Amino acid sequence: MALDAQKPLLEVDGVTLQYRARDHLVTATYRVSFSIRKSDRYVILGPSGCGKSTLLKAVGGYIKPVEGSITLGDRQITRPGPDRVLVFQEFDQLLPWKTVEENVLFALTSSGRLSGNEAVDRARHYIEKVKLTKFANSYPHMLSGGMKQRVAIARGMAMEPEILLMDEPFAALDALTRGQMQEELLQLWEDTRVTLLFVTHSIAEAVRIGNRILLLTPHPGRVRAELGSTGVDA
Repeated sequence: MALDAQKPLLEVDGVTLQYRARDHLVTATYRVSFSIRKSDRYVILGPSGCGKSTLLKAVGGYIKPVEGSITLGDRQITRPGPDRVLVFQEFDQLLPWKTVEENVLFALTSSGRLSGNEAVDRARHYIEKVKLTKFANSYPHMLSGGMKQRVAIARGMAMEPEILLMDEPFAALDALTRGQMQEELLQLWEDTRVTLLFVTHSIAEAVRIGNRILLLTPHPGRVRAELGSTGVDA
């Protein structure tokens, strides 16, 4: 069966998202719809304040839509779960008292995904994938910003989620490191074909990372256009 004839992995159908800001209600997105196929590198692109991150959190199960639905496979998303892992842009998402290996292991063991030698083997596998084997026993304060993001990505990928959610993960990095991290993410995708949902406000980053791009309007975010290939080899 051709990939584009398969049922989408993730479907966002007419989703409106709101949150309360002090004394008023903010509509972050309005009736947004899109679908993601398995192994897509799907990018949500738009200006600051258009609801990109809010939409990503809704896919993660942290925010409930006031209108519309989000489904992963045959399951409607109502809460967070290990089938969706979120990588943020902040460097402080790692546990500072744990080493690189312990940070990746903690995600596996605390979620109940794996334990014992299986968890250790998988953690080391993904640490190697992000080229940090030599730093497996280092603590976060000993790492550069790019290295911390590699740990966060390794931790997310070690969970082997159905979809990896990335909220502007390279935005806080300098230009050279950001470009290097983009290239390394694409290499990881080539190795694993993990499904990516990636949020950015950078047109250049969207074009480089995505095989499909959803363009949102300024606040409140509406779908302006969807661009991209019909397959995942782009």
